[in-house]
Amino acid sequence: MRNEQGTTNRLRLRNGTLNPSQGQQGIMLVDCLVYLAIWTVVVGLAFSAFYRCMSYSKNLARNADDIARALKAGERWRQDVRAASGPFKLVAWEAVVEQALHIPQKTNEVIYLFIDGAVLRQGGTNAPWIPVLSGVKSSRMEQDERERLVSWRWEVELKSKQKVARVRPLFRFQAVAPEHKVR
Repeated sequence: MRNEQGTTNRLRLRNGTLNPSQGQQGIMLVDCLVYLAIWTVVVGLAFSAFYRCMSYSKNLARNADDIARALKAGERWRQDVRAASGPFKLVAWEAVVEQALHIPQKTNEVIYLFIDGAVLRQGGTNAPWIPVLSGVKSSRMEQDERERLVSWRWEVELKSKQKVARVRPLFRFQAVAPEHKVR
């Protein structure tokens, strides 16, 4: 539909081309601003999810490292228990958490000591104390008598590095010394 002034429904003819009217240019600007706002929200949510996933990934790697450290320390303890040559001596103090397990070997005596959040190992009377496991919340070694044998159990709980831990980092190792087998 054309009127006498040469305009067609909201479009003005200028030099033979169609140009949007001033009202439509304003609507396009508002549309562009709405799209930019939506894009900003979507990108913000994407970055939030990305950084949350990175945090979870770091926590998972840290937990895997703690598990590997605990398993390595537990296997070392089990080797020492299996290589024992005599009865064990457990020294524990009731007032504090410290506990020491003396494991006699053929050539020397291995001592495991829990003190100040770490489990230390001494491979002989004059040998230095070597940290076997650090970041320990609690450690308890005790004799576990069964029907046909006497075994030793070591329960160790690591300190949690997360504010709210879903699972307690608790490990239990069991070993039987050759001298403690009952026939």
